[in-house]
Amino acid sequence: MTTTIEVRAPSEQSEGTRSQVQRWLKNIGETVAENEPLIEVETDKVTIEIPAPAGGVLREILKHEQEEIEPGELLGTIQSSLDAAEGAASQQTATPASRPAAPGAEVRMAAFTAHAEALSTGRSSPAVRRLIAEHGLESAPIRGTGAGGRVTVDDVLAYVASQRGTQQRKEQPMPTEAEAAVAGRKVPHSTLRKRIAERMVESLLHTAPHVTTVFEANMSAVIAHRAAHKEEFQRKGVSLTFTAYFLAACVDAIREVPEANSRWTEDALIVPDTINIGVGTALEGKGLVVPVVRNVQGLDLFDIARELGEVVERARTDKLTPSDVRDGTFTISNHGVSGSLVATPIIINQPQSAILGVGKLEKRAVVVTENDEDRIVIQPRCFITLTLDHRVMDGHRANRFLQVLVERLENWS
Repeated sequence: MTTTIEVRAPSEQSEGTRSQVQRWLKNIGETVAENEPLIEVETDKVTIEIPAPAGGVLREILKHEQEEIEPGELLGTIQSSLDAAEGAASQQTATPASRPAAPGAEVRMAAFTAHAEALSTGRSSPAVRRLIAEHGLESAPIRGTGAGGRVTVDDVLAYVASQRGTQQRKEQPMPTEAEAAVAGRKVPHSTLRKRIAERMVESLLHTAPHVTTVFEANMSAVIAHRAAHKEEFQRKGVSLTFTAYFLAACVDAIREVPEANSRWTEDALIVPDTINIGVGTALEGKGLVVPVVRNVQGLDLFDIARELGEVVERARTDKLTPSDVRDGTFTISNHGVSGSLVATPIIINQPQSAILGVGKLEKRAVVVTENDEDRIVIQPRCFITLTLDHRVMDGHRANRFLQVLVERLENWS
């Protein structure tokens, strides 16, 4: 009795996430060990490996590369190790005719028959004529390479292959006027890039009316605090980054304006009890992922820096798991690390309601008033933006959010 083990897609998946098979790591007929990586599945957030649920032989692939899959969907089957061993023994005595024909088998079988006849009779003409008739090539200009210029089986098959290639080229779509006008190479979109594009268009044009408000923050207090504690954190194996300060400051701002940490529905606003902040992380040559630091409201600065460092490192080493990018309630985009001063609007990561943008930290000349006198001083400053879903909150609430955030940063202690 044959024991078939099903290979299924993970049943847990974030809302709105789409998945597709990136590649199978084994071919049909190959042996696979239990828990050995079997399939790579790519979502718009992360690439994961699906291990083999049992040892045996891969017998069936139901979902192929680039095909979209649903949570829990059947992807393929494995024949158990015991059944595979019995099957291999019986297969050795099976004739080739008992095996299923592969795509293109008709052409190969005709060639095999024709070649066998040519060997047995010493004449190739009947076999060649049969191949020509099968493919409707009676009037085709086939060049013969046999003795005396005679057409051989290989000549017929070569002509058939060349005609298929010509037909495929004809069926390829003509380049658009824009493509034809630009000289250069065509770089296909990666799955991640296509998913990012779809989500950005959906969020901006079809889901949420975006509004952006801009503030500026004096980062002197944060810089002084970081300089005083950076080495201490480093001795404990934790990197203290400016982003960690922004996560901590967001907790105060969200407590003041909880709707920034909410989700819009047609009936009500859903405000979670927890604050899970995603941090936009650029992956060189791949795109952007948003790993999540969970329960930030219960962490101090050290714990925030540690959790942030660990999840970002997993993102950059391609070791994220689905749980690392799931259940975010608010997002930070620190676009200033690559030199940007202001980015607006930063597209909201659906189904969230707001996203914080942090610009480049640089020294600027500003006017300050002391003892009723104005003077120019140089301060380390950066622009901070809040892009929000205008259905969820109005401008004065968004401004209140940034007021609290800036006050926390400028008076860090």
